[in-house]
Amino acid sequence: MATVLVDAENVRRSVWPNIGRAELEERCREWGRRHGHDVIVVWESAETADDRIAADVRRLAPPIWVVTSDRELRARVADRVERIIGGGSFARELPEA
Repeated sequence: MATVLVDAENVRRSVWPNIGRAELEERCREWGRRHGHDVIVVWESAETADDRIAADVRRLAPPIWVVTSDRELRARVADRVERIIGGGSFARELPEA
């Protein structure tokens, strides 16, 4: 089982129509249940989602996956994660609400 860190805004805006915040949370939880992974949906807050994800990657035990299409974030975490999934690809894998 992996811990999957989801760059929330990146994923929800990667498809049209955009996925609502609450809907994204629920669909990610369901995806995690179906695939046997712990999913952490990361939103912008006092710190950027990118900074939070990069810090979590350093703090959490492997295996860790990151879901984002952000090139800079991908470069920041690439050497510490098992898998990086594009935001749009992940959004299309999510179960319907």
